[in-house]
Amino acid sequence: MSRRGPLKSAVPSHTVSPVRRCSRTACGRPAVATLTYVYADSTAVLGPLATYAEPHCYDLCAEHGERLTAPRGWEVVRLTDGSAPARPSGDDLEALANAVREAARPHERAPEPGGGARQAGQTESGRRGHLRVLRSPEP
Repeated sequence: MSRRGPLKSAVPSHTVSPVRRCSRTACGRPAVATLTYVYADSTAVLGPLATYAEPHCYDLCAEHGERLTAPRGWEVVRLTDGSAPARPSGDDLEALANAVREAARPHERAPEPGGGARQAGQTESGRRGHLRVLRSPEP
């Protein structure tokens, strides 16, 4: 070992990137999915980006992942991760619209718990959720 300390490279290296890149030739886009071949089942599995790079897996960008095709006789299985927001279906949007309409309708007041009798002369002047503002009559 040298007395001068650790050896330093004369030319700084910027080739190592903390972002994993697409495995396709000449594609430098960031990888978002990992492709694994299961030869015994003739299946190509495309799933979320693996935690770390495996030697027999291929990292793909979004474009190459969408365009992926398998050889004749093979099946492509696309796994989705739960973190990606799913697009709302027509049923979801209809349920949301119905909930908004229901919330906008005036409701008849249910009897107040515990008898709910107000003291004489008190009037309700405001409401926020389950809270009420009661005003007492002026003396």
